[in-house]
Amino acid sequence: MNELVFFINNVVIAGSVTGSIYAIGAVGVTLIFSIMRFAHFAHGDMMTFGAFMVLLLTTLFPQAGAAIGVPTPLIMLPLAMVLTAALAVGLDRAFYKPLRAHGVKPIVFVIASLGVALMLQGLIRLFAGTGGQSLYVDDRKEIFRLALPIEGVRVPVVITEPQLYLFALTLVAVVGLHVFLSRSRLGKAMRAMSDNPDLAQASGINTHTIVAVTWMLAGGLAAIAGTLLSLDVTFKPDLSFFLLLPIFAAAIVGGVGHPYGAIAGGFVVGFAETLAVFNWNVLLRPFRDSLPEWLSLPGNLAFVGTEYKIVVPFFILVVILVWRPTGIFKGKVI
Repeated sequence: MNELVFFINNVVIAGSVTGSIYAIGAVGVTLIFSIMRFAHFAHGDMMTFGAFMVLLLTTLFPQAGAAIGVPTPLIMLPLAMVLTAALAVGLDRAFYKPLRAHGVKPIVFVIASLGVALMLQGLIRLFAGTGGQSLYVDDRKEIFRLALPIEGVRVPVVITEPQLYLFALTLVAVVGLHVFLSRSRLGKAMRAMSDNPDLAQASGINTHTIVAVTWMLAGGLAAIAGTLLSLDVTFKPDLSFFLLLPIFAAAIVGGVGHPYGAIAGGFVVGFAETLAVFNWNVLLRPFRDSLPEWLSLPGNLAFVGTEYKIVVPFFILVVILVWRPTGIFKGKVI
């Protein structure tokens, strides 16, 4: 049972945390692709920008959350979402809208997004520095250790306060997105434009408004994902570098252009990473005495080392592109 609790801590909880981050990030990527039809490589830097805005606001008003008993970064998150959404709309107006007006090919948008990513990353490094910083400026991160009422179990289930908020906000974001896309007028217009932009425009749908709303949604979701990840670990200016490949892998695994597929893909990639770096020798310890003498277990039975876990989403990406290019949910529709 001690080994099982260790598995829950290092795979079930850790995989759920990683999967939630990837899912929220991948939804933003897939929304942009479904409307604008290009892969936005600056999405990871928008996540970093959102987290940086939370850090900046928390530094300015460190006691804002003490009045209601929640961490100050969570109080600042809605404002950071607005700022990140404004950034996303501004990037579209400044860089992508002129390209759409000239009718350039999608590959030009991709190259432009790489330039935007480098620009954002440089600006964030300029103002935030190059080191890691905690979003808990004056607060203390709570860690909950839940002892199981089972005899002989000495290892507690460990979960942190940011992880609880992460699970709650992920659920709210998923439900809110579903309600928006399926019930609201704007959501239905987005689905129509995703399916056939020309027909949607001919039907009277204001495509400029839909584009702006898409960027706002993507920016808000990016701020949520970047902030929640920074709360769980720490804020780093190079946050996007480690997130971009897993997020795109999650979007492609679920089906590019399919938000619900992106959510599923995020958890698939998150759990795959966690399972790949987990030391399976821990679960085999109770059976070590029953194994024959010639069969000795190595100290580490992980599939890949922790420093190489970035290889896992790349491997999943290649397998999906070869085996099922359309993804789990057959993308290109929201």
